[in-house]
Amino acid sequence: MSLSHGILPGMPVICSQGKQFATVDHMEGSNQIKLTKDKSGQHHFIPVSWVAATDNAEVTLNRPGDEVKRQWSTTPKPEQPNAYQ
Repeated sequence: MSLSHGILPGMPVICSQGKQFATVDHMEGSNQIKLTKDKSGQHHFIPVSWVAATDNAEVTLNRPGDEVKRQWSTTPKPEQPNAYQ
């Protein structure tokens, strides 16, 4: 089972430094997390590959929050087709 199965709306998103910087809005497809709107009213998207764990009803990422904010997207990325299908 992949980590994405444990990601639910409303879960806090914690950076590798142990601080919450976002909240899960919902899963966008099978490989992206849509975050709730920030203070400016903008949603952001991050890949599930950045998730280190989904313990204690929170999503912990494998990178610091400032790096996430530099790399997140404001639009969902198209899903890549599975080569084994």
